[in-house]
Amino acid sequence: MSLLKSTGVVGVLTLLSRVLGFVRDVLLARAFGAGGGMDAFLVALMIPNFGRRVFAEGAFSQAFVPVFTEVKLREDHERLRQMVAVTMGTLGGVLAMITLLGCLAAPVLVLMFASGFASDPGQAALASELLRWTFPYLMFISLTAMAGAVLNAHGRFAIPAVTPVILNLCLIASALIDESSVRVLAYAVFAAGVLQFLFQLPSLAALKLLPKPRFAWGDVRVQRVLGLMLPVMLGSATAQLSLLINSNLATHLGDGSVSWLYFADRLMEFPLGIFSIALATVILPALSAQHSRNAPTEFGATLDWGLRLLCLIGIPAALSLILLAGPLVTTLFGYGRFGENDIHMTEYALWGYGAGFMGFSLVKLLVPGFYARQEMRLPVRYGIIALGSGMALSIGLFAWAKLSGFAAGHVGLAIATSFTAWLNAGLLWRRLKADGVWQSTPGWGAFLLRLLLANAVMSVVVLWIAGPTANWIAADLADRAGRLALVISVGVLSYFATLALAGLRPRHLQRSV
Repeated sequence: MSLLKSTGVVGVLTLLSRVLGFVRDVLLARAFGAGGGMDAFLVALMIPNFGRRVFAEGAFSQAFVPVFTEVKLREDHERLRQMVAVTMGTLGGVLAMITLLGCLAAPVLVLMFASGFASDPGQAALASELLRWTFPYLMFISLTAMAGAVLNAHGRFAIPAVTPVILNLCLIASALIDESSVRVLAYAVFAAGVLQFLFQLPSLAALKLLPKPRFAWGDVRVQRVLGLMLPVMLGSATAQLSLLINSNLATHLGDGSVSWLYFADRLMEFPLGIFSIALATVILPALSAQHSRNAPTEFGATLDWGLRLLCLIGIPAALSLILLAGPLVTTLFGYGRFGENDIHMTEYALWGYGAGFMGFSLVKLLVPGFYARQEMRLPVRYGIIALGSGMALSIGLFAWAKLSGFAAGHVGLAIATSFTAWLNAGLLWRRLKADGVWQSTPGWGAFLLRLLLANAVMSVVVLWIAGPTANWIAADLADRAGRLALVISVGVLSYFATLALAGLRPRHLQRSV
């Protein structure tokens, strides 16, 4: 199986989801703007998403895939079915209890994650009401993540990659149905969670891996997964806590701050999800299998291949987010209630997030190098160090913004988040290199020189064609869309043409396992 082909499949399907996600965000920005109601919904969505990223996509997937892959390679299909049954049953039972507690404690959770709402009882009450509808999403999306992990371990990447489309479709439909209240968005999130889980089940049935779930907390396989999960949960939580702390601080910076950070983060997540997360999704089962086969040379070479591919796509993506921040925000969100001030504030936040794009991407790529070997503690330690440093920077920049009256204080929070990602990535890479896990293959010097030249050419071309943000704000929708398509097309063409002229060929990026 070609890793590059699998990454491409996941990337293309994720692109579909992200495009629909942009359509969704355009409609949300146009219908609800960046005011108090939208801030309340985003907080209500942020809380279950925090749990999803820590528990489902973070801890559970990273702990489950190596154990599941090992059972798949060494035992028969019936044992594999039993593992799915006890894991799904135990996971579902625990999540049902967490969901009940979350709904009952909604007002407390809102004040914990958005303490700035305490000054506006109406906004706090609205966020609590919305959270009772969005919190069950955590249970359904966690079960969906488990199903997706099973499919990924079997090389079935398409269904899990396309599943997020359902959430976007539900939110798009809700925004079109009713623009008078953000409550309809919360109802859509609940429905999407149910539909996403049901969408996975036929694929599991086709693999004969859809047994009757069974709660079995004491099962040795469940305990093994749980044992691996605990440190991963702590590590995943450190990454997400940085975002949550910043969102909490942003609620003290006035209406719109949470929304500006959200829309900027959505733009940063677009290339991150299409490629960086797709690459990490594909590489974890491959690394797990290589570790189970005791093939350290292949393991290190696969990590090296992933790092090269990440640099090839990630560096120009990061530059584009910074250079095209104004045009991107204006073209996608600058309509209706999303005014000129909202455009500039979101643009500034995107500069902060764009500076950390490669840091976020490297963490996504390097962490599987630990988890595939079932080494869970070191990423946690590094995550805590990075989080502590980032928190100190966030609080310092927040205090400075409040004392000085700086209108764009939220930008400092984005910068602190990027700093956290870079520090975490640096610690992970240094340890993999020191342990000899990552093995550098020949040709890095020439490869980096080609990238430097191609990115320089692309940057000049993009800046020349794009022009200042004010010109984009003055243009209408058709002009914005056409010009943005031109800038992106010419930028991509100039980048890959320069690489080709410098001698880089597709065969240099092929790797199979």
